[in-house]
Amino acid sequence: MNALNYIDSAREVFRIESRALSNLSERLDDNFAESIDWILKSTGRVVVCGMGKSGIIGRKIAATLASTGTPSFFMHPGEAYHGDLGMVTPADTFLAISNSGETDEVVKLIPFLRSNRNYLVALTGNAKSTLAKAAHRHLDISVEQEACPLQLAPTSSTTAALAMGDALAITLMKARGFQPENFARFHPGGSLGRRLLCKVEDEMVRVKLPFLAEDAPMIEVLQTMTRGRLGLAIVRREAGWGLITDGDIRRAIETHGDTLFQKAALELMSNDPAMVPVGTRVEDALILMADRRINALLVFDGEDVVGVLKK
Repeated sequence: MNALNYIDSAREVFRIESRALSNLSERLDDNFAESIDWILKSTGRVVVCGMGKSGIIGRKIAATLASTGTPSFFMHPGEAYHGDLGMVTPADTFLAISNSGETDEVVKLIPFLRSNRNYLVALTGNAKSTLAKAAHRHLDISVEQEACPLQLAPTSSTTAALAMGDALAITLMKARGFQPENFARFHPGGSLGRRLLCKVEDEMVRVKLPFLAEDAPMIEVLQTMTRGRLGLAIVRREAGWGLITDGDIRRAIETHGDTLFQKAALELMSNDPAMVPVGTRVEDALILMADRRINALLVFDGEDVVGVLKK
């Protein structure tokens, strides 16, 4: 098999799975809308369950639901049958995934779900299966063929299940009016969480700030910037503040040449540096920096500069 054959093989997988998703969209019906309505009015969580490859897909669906505003967790059907069902409350919606609809470990849970009065949503490829018939709502994830040439390895079918789970999660997210700030609360360790949840005082440099008097000579300006390691110097003025950056120094060299070292900080600084107060969101500060095309902001508290926020 040459390189062209490899590419053709990959394209064939994409073609088969794309067709499976297109057909999935065309078969979507009121069962989907009614599942969404039920979950929205429910006071419980969504418990996602599946065995084997369906279980792997189920874990991802549960994670997506949880991070987009729908409380959810994954439950392994084998562990469920041996005690974990104690975590399922009557208020919970049970989302069961099985392409055949006959997976023994999942089907065994039906009597408990009935007695516990759980709302059951089934994702299967067989509307006449035991699981589909037992469910309150059935979401059809059947596919014409797997991308696997042997029709053995779950490929198109797992893609369809994953896409249906994403459709549920995103539709619920939109229905709840879920906003970036909500997403950030569940992802405080990510870049979005940092930008939306953190304040400038959480991120700014606050120690050994490079302050200068406005009459400081050029040599002191350079020494202060070197010690500060921020690429800038903060100038104390009688009224307000000034700022000297690496860029200011480069431009001053072009303008003044050999006479540069006869200049004082007052003659080099920007008179109106960008500043934000303590309490400003990092996201808002970064937007300001992008608008001003700068890499640093002074942070003030009252009359004092208390930190520097760098990109």
